[in-house]
Amino acid sequence: MIQQPINFPARTDQTDRKTQSICFFFNAQIHHLLHAMPLALELSHDPRFRVDIIAAGADHIALARDLAARHGGGRLNFIHLDNIWLRTLSHLSGHASPPKLATLLAARRRLARYDAIVVPERTSLLLRRLGRADSRFIHTCHGAGDRAVGYDPRIALFDFVLLAGEKQRRRMLAQGLIREDHYAIAGYGKFDLTRGQRPASPFADSRPIILYNPHFSPRLSSWQAMGMDVLRQFAADDRFNLIVAPHVRLFDNRRKRAAAERMLAEFAALPHIHVDLGSRASVDMSYVHLAAAYIGDVSSQIYEFIATPRPCLFLNGHAAQWREDPNYAHWHYGPVHESADRIPDKVAAAMAAHGMYDAAQRRGLSDTFTSGGAPASARAARAVADYLTRGAPAARPVPTPYKLREALRHG
Repeated sequence: MIQQPINFPARTDQTDRKTQSICFFFNAQIHHLLHAMPLALELSHDPRFRVDIIAAGADHIALARDLAARHGGGRLNFIHLDNIWLRTLSHLSGHASPPKLATLLAARRRLARYDAIVVPERTSLLLRRLGRADSRFIHTCHGAGDRAVGYDPRIALFDFVLLAGEKQRRRMLAQGLIREDHYAIAGYGKFDLTRGQRPASPFADSRPIILYNPHFSPRLSSWQAMGMDVLRQFAADDRFNLIVAPHVRLFDNRRKRAAAERMLAEFAALPHIHVDLGSRASVDMSYVHLAAAYIGDVSSQIYEFIATPRPCLFLNGHAAQWREDPNYAHWHYGPVHESADRIPDKVAAAMAAHGMYDAAQRRGLSDTFTSGGAPASARAARAVADYLTRGAPAARPVPTPYKLREALRHG
């Protein structure tokens, strides 16, 4: 949970006159909230800022309210972007939320009123191309993985960037994505929301729980080539309980989810198989805390899992040449397999051989997340508050052209 808020200046008539408005804008899937809400909760206690939470998804607003109630939010305003146009587009697309560009268009005038806009994605930078460029944009990364998408060139267009640790700082500096005095290494705020969590197990027995967490990208995921094989082998094995919790984007619309539910119906009655295609538990680290071992491919969730070093293995479903590729640095934290043949045996072997990988996991963890001292959310709040109140900002990043299709694809 969020620990004691940092001691911000007491409210006075003078601070009231200087209150800055900050919008936390959520224009993607629900898992993004866990990455930015810790900062929102901390800043909501600072009298120098008015903090609004804006989203087009009703589920997003409900989760934001729940997080604020559970973790001690201060002054927060919750704004649900809701009109017939957005509801219709959401229904036609089959998604819980309307398309990103439509939401941006619907919100653009409201967003233009804010002194700062905090987002855990990059698509919202399109507001600057829509002529809404006066607000300062602050980026909170949604995950701290190794893939190139986490080092998107558009990050250079943000006014201020919050980083989880030294790995992100090193790679972003090398690629020219951040500049001195316009970033801070704060740590991983999501841990502040999930620390001490004791989720209930979906299983009646005490067999070791294995978490299978395939990514959504067809070019990178193990799901298309190996997913059903993994499930069928664990269904026939009596040594483990299996949680299948794909990245929330794998089945993120009604049609995909309905097709997946039909495909997975054969496992619904099995007491040792639990499939979750996108509930809150699939994004709030509940399953990460329950699992004794992890099966994955390229999701950054591996770093949440090894926050407590444990056995993991990886399925190379796309013939990646990964050994010297920094985008696959996490594949050095456990054995990598080219097929899912005898996968329960491979998991048992990975659990027995975890000692071979423990040191690598701890090095990767230390490089990925800064820790110690104040909670990450408090460090992030201090850095953002200092940035927004230190006077006139330095020159803005010079916008670089990028294709609209790419902007919408990568988030």
